[in-house]
Amino acid sequence: MNSFFNKNRLFVTALLLLLVVTYIYFAYAKLAFQEQSRLPVKTPTVERGSIVDRNGKPLAVQTNFYHYGITPKAIKTDEVSTFAFEISSLLNLDAEDIYNSIMKNKSSSFMYLKKKLSQEEYEELYALLQNDGYLSFSRFDRIPGRVYPENDLASQLIGYMGDDGKGLSGIEYSQQNVLSPMVTDIAAGDLFGDNVYLTIDADLQHKLEKIAKDTMRTTQAECMMLIASDARTGGILSYISLPSANLNDYSSAETEEKIDRPAMAAYEPGSVFKIFTSAAYLDSGKLDADTIFLCDGIYERETNLGELIRINCLEHHGWVNVRDALKYSCNDALAQMSDLLDTKTFLAYIHKFGFGTRTGIELPAEATGQVKDETDRYWSARTKPTMSIGQELSVNALQMVQAASVIANGGISVKPTVISKITDKNGNAKYTLTPEYGDRVIQTSTAKYILSCMETTAQSGTGHRANLGDISIGVKTGTAQMADPVNGGYSETDFVSNCLAIFPVENPEIILYIVIEKAKGETYAGRIVAPVIALAADEIIDHLGMNRQGAVGVEHSGTVSIVGNPALVVQDAVPSFIGRPKRDLLPLLDDPAINYQINGEGWVVSQYPPEGTPVTEGMTIELYLE
Repeated sequence: MNSFFNKNRLFVTALLLLLVVTYIYFAYAKLAFQEQSRLPVKTPTVERGSIVDRNGKPLAVQTNFYHYGITPKAIKTDEVSTFAFEISSLLNLDAEDIYNSIMKNKSSSFMYLKKKLSQEEYEELYALLQNDGYLSFSRFDRIPGRVYPENDLASQLIGYMGDDGKGLSGIEYSQQNVLSPMVTDIAAGDLFGDNVYLTIDADLQHKLEKIAKDTMRTTQAECMMLIASDARTGGILSYISLPSANLNDYSSAETEEKIDRPAMAAYEPGSVFKIFTSAAYLDSGKLDADTIFLCDGIYERETNLGELIRINCLEHHGWVNVRDALKYSCNDALAQMSDLLDTKTFLAYIHKFGFGTRTGIELPAEATGQVKDETDRYWSARTKPTMSIGQELSVNALQMVQAASVIANGGISVKPTVISKITDKNGNAKYTLTPEYGDRVIQTSTAKYILSCMETTAQSGTGHRANLGDISIGVKTGTAQMADPVNGGYSETDFVSNCLAIFPVENPEIILYIVIEKAKGETYAGRIVAPVIALAADEIIDHLGMNRQGAVGVEHSGTVSIVGNPALVVQDAVPSFIGRPKRDLLPLLDDPAINYQINGEGWVVSQYPPEGTPVTEGMTIELYLE
């Protein structure tokens, strides 16, 4: 033993121990002073806000979808056929296709059988799998989704959310960061998007869409637009673009059904534009209400360079003033008026009305339209008189509504808008619509005179089919040839037929604008659009409760009795929670024998387990609200 523990061996052992201790010391010192890695933080979930109409009616709400997948190699071969048959009806798939798909991927660890199952489909399928013992090789992936309760109602306005949770069009796109806040490194807990209240009235939208769809059928038109706006605030009450897409089946929609025409389509408006050019001529002082022009059926003028300009008129109207020119939609008189005003001032008025500039409405991809000037390569001596009658320039429908607000509001425009307010998840307002008025465009007297001319047009002019009788209305019709994209120039068969209305004349409240494109057969706006203006105006007046002459008044005590919901009681069997508001559910949370999971805000749209399931102690009841 003494010989084994000699000095040399003890020295070497001590040295090795010292080296080990030194290494451990420095290793720990290094760990102590280096930056500590952070523990992984759970990514917060984001609940997207809802899109609702002005009265709170849901138009786009958060929901859950489920992707259903299986592990093919975990299914016994002799069970595949039975399994495929049993689930086929719930998945709405052919049993043979399911069987072949499973057998083709038999050695695979995972495959999806169907994606985007609804909450109801998920519950039915889960119950079947549980009862038949198929859960062991099944998997459900819950993903956030979107449900559009009104299908194609105002579809281009509402827009669509893709599978990645991002808006692809409409309000879903433009208000993406409002509806779904960005997840940041400092975010703590779940995030909730804000709710967007639109200015449209869903019930009124339904009524006007029915009129529009009937019109599409009777005129055999390719597309149609209708905008009803509050003349005082700029709030859009109805926003229609046909054809439209079913938002719950957006991927199957045709391209034409996805186009937001009121914002994106630019076109020549034709004679409707005459109310704005007439206003410019009057307001400039170059003519007055008594100035007269001789219409002999054609405007003809030769320039200093020998260029001959000809613009045809539909009739020989004889001597006419501004009121008559608008009443009969006289091209000759409007072209003659253009000769009295210099080009710079003429174009300045058009721009002040808002043409050639986006309105700035809360929608993506708005067209600017086109207003040429003298530096444009296509400007000619014919351009100004042609623009005077609504051609050689392009507009969008929203610009027409904004320009009409100048006439309705005594010479001052109001910006069109489709958002009335924005609230947080608790209903607290974060934004409320305040009308945005522009600078004065024309004098009040000019605006009132043009509006009175529009009333004359409705009473005895080209817009007489839009006349209401018991409520004053001012209108202007217009029919314009569309550009021929194949042969150039203007088409002989394709027309834009449109009509603009403002009512009541004495105190304007509503601006109504309707455009029909490429109607078959009759195309004159006074014949196919003016009657639709009357139908739509009647619906708007009745829906809003506007006073009609001779309308019967009804007295009411002012007291309305509302019966509350009976209290929810959970005893031997699970009751139906469908349709109950969240406030009815809160007392249930005090029950220690049952666990309640409440998902979402609003009213119960689905539950698990279903109604009638026996109640057991400690069971969990999941409720999904929208």
